[in-house]
Amino acid sequence: MKFFFKNLFNFICIIFVFPAFILYKLLSVFFDSEQTFQGMSQFFSLLPGLIGNYLRRAFYFLSLKKCSLDCCISFGTIFSSPLCEIGNEVYIGTYCTIADVTLGDDVLLGSNVDIINGTKQHYIDKLDIPIKEQGGEFPKISIGEDTWIGNGAVVMCNIGRKCVIGAHAVVNKEISDYCIAVGNPAKTVKKRI
Repeated sequence: MKFFFKNLFNFICIIFVFPAFILYKLLSVFFDSEQTFQGMSQFFSLLPGLIGNYLRRAFYFLSLKKCSLDCCISFGTIFSSPLCEIGNEVYIGTYCTIADVTLGDDVLLGSNVDIINGTKQHYIDKLDIPIKEQGGEFPKISIGEDTWIGNGAVVMCNIGRKCVIGAHAVVNKEISDYCIAVGNPAKTVKKRI
């Protein structure tokens, strides 16, 4: 019975946010699509409580490349790219900032986790050109299934399956499957197998 009511409420929320999704698509025709998406993400991030979680999930179900209807996207979380993919049973804590990422099934993100696209977003080699005009690289980040990332972590590289990343860790190099990594920069301290 609980499953039925959850699905029914998901359906109602999808209908409720559908006009906002259409508005986003229309604005994307006239303005930068990514900036329009970010504005809608900021709006939906401010909806409080359980209803806010359902409405956020409904909007992202419609607008992201992939978003499961059984994930939890908490208050204050902002996505910067509509190309994100969110797997089944994913939990995203409060005030996360998420760039172009694939989150595998059962991923847990603590609060204030930042996932950014790589370590070379801004080239800095030329002193005669402002940093913001030098370009950069923005690879898609992948976080494997059943990985837990602690509060305040910053993720810039891929993380494998079934990993644990400590709170406030800075992941600037790829982490392989089953690793427990902590620190700044994050270093593997143990394998889970």
